[in-house]
Amino acid sequence: MKTALKVLGGLLLALVLLVGFGVVRAWAPDREVDSLKARWAPPPSQFVALMGMQVHLRDEGPRNDPQPIVLLHGTSASLHTWDGWADALKGERRVIRMDLPGFGLTGPMPDGNYQLTHYVEVLVALLDQLGVKQAVVAGNSFGGGLAWKLAADHPARVSKLVLVDAAGYPFDPKSVPIGFKVAQISWLRPVMENVLPRSMIESSVRNVYGDPSRITPELIDRYFELTLRAGNRHALGERFRQSPGGQYAAEIPSVKQPTLILWGGQDRLIPPDNAEHFQRDIAGSRIVVFDVLGHVPHEEDPAATVAAMKSFLAQ
Repeated sequence: MKTALKVLGGLLLALVLLVGFGVVRAWAPDREVDSLKARWAPPPSQFVALMGMQVHLRDEGPRNDPQPIVLLHGTSASLHTWDGWADALKGERRVIRMDLPGFGLTGPMPDGNYQLTHYVEVLVALLDQLGVKQAVVAGNSFGGGLAWKLAADHPARVSKLVLVDAAGYPFDPKSVPIGFKVAQISWLRPVMENVLPRSMIESSVRNVYGDPSRITPELIDRYFELTLRAGNRHALGERFRQSPGGQYAAEIPSVKQPTLILWGGQDRLIPPDNAEHFQRDIAGSRIVVFDVLGHVPHEEDPAATVAAMKSFLAQ
């Protein structure tokens, strides 16, 4: 019996040491925004004072464009996810993209309000500040949900709509990135606001790509370091809690703008049947599916996806 207890005690001690070693290796406290700017906010990045925040944005292309293109990223992403699209469009069109509150370098909402309707208010205020009366609005995932909600609530502000693997309906994911799973477990949040294995971020990014071989170390660096921006991890949990999926699905049929629906055929987070739901509910909309791409097709293959966008704009 004593021998068995000693063995059990030794195993428990080893487990504690292993867990402790893992926590030490994954220890990742918040980073202040100024420490991240040099790498992730070189020109043409700028910071604009808005509703108590310093909003990180990039505003490129000709200023005489009567209908600029506004690009909205998804949960835990940043304006960098649209780099390929911006490079392809800014020669002829004004392209505006921002780090949505709670993500990237913009950081958390000062009032802690992460409801979708509040994001719409922030976006309208930004458009007003930039002097944009009407825009073509494209959004991916949560940003797609924000895009169609803006089109529904403020139809005069949106001339055309592009939904890229957009949120909107209740959906049954085939696979959820581990980072999203952890962010939705309330009792784990205090731990994860100080501990973040880089491997967790890598696993989450690989989960949303159709072809993970496209993922580079710099891409993982970007998602990892911007997640560490002070306040972002807490904001992520609040975003999930305050803006549940499908909350405003009944309003989608009210969208009347010309709409292009782009989807990755390998999207395991918001499956492709959601594209069909959008097409059913938005009159006159059309779908383009990229069979080999995942949840972020605009980032995974910018050239193919922006070509569909350009064709839509030319119509």
